[in-house]
Amino acid sequence: MVVRWRAMADTDLDAVLGVADVVHPDYPEDRAVFAERLALYPAGCRLAERDGVALGYGVMHPGRLGVPPPLDAPLGALPAAADCLYLHDIALLPETRGLGLGASVLDYAHGLAARGGFAWLALTSTPGARSYWDRAGFTPYDGGGPALAAKLASYGDGMAYMTAPTRG
Repeated sequence: MVVRWRAMADTDLDAVLGVADVVHPDYPEDRAVFAERLALYPAGCRLAERDGVALGYGVMHPGRLGVPPPLDAPLGALPAAADCLYLHDIALLPETRGLGLGASVLDYAHGLAARGGFAWLALTSTPGARSYWDRAGFTPYDGGGPALAAKLASYGDGMAYMTAPTRG
């Protein structure tokens, strides 16, 4: 069977956490964080699977440029004055490399952002993913000041807040 992206469901959260444990062991997040994102913005929650086995996920939601949410914390609500689609997390198991899953979920994000009227995508990149986001057209955000720097420091060393204009 082919690997495909589909809408995430509540019943997928254990599988999502399993992928997160492999891909992001240094950035753990509680199940409640993923459950809340799914409840607040289901259109932004995707699961990659093959033969019923989760191989990756994408979680995105409306956000504010220069104001990433804290790691492992609930949002409470989507921001009323959202001006970007924030890519909370895109995680793919190592065996999926070369299958184009990253590009396809990023295409989905661009389309979702365009349909939502957002001119920008934003994300917080881990050091290991930075070169991927550079190649995908993201650049470091020029703004945010000390508040953004403090938030990035709370994630750990080498984090980068990045943006890209929405295609579409």
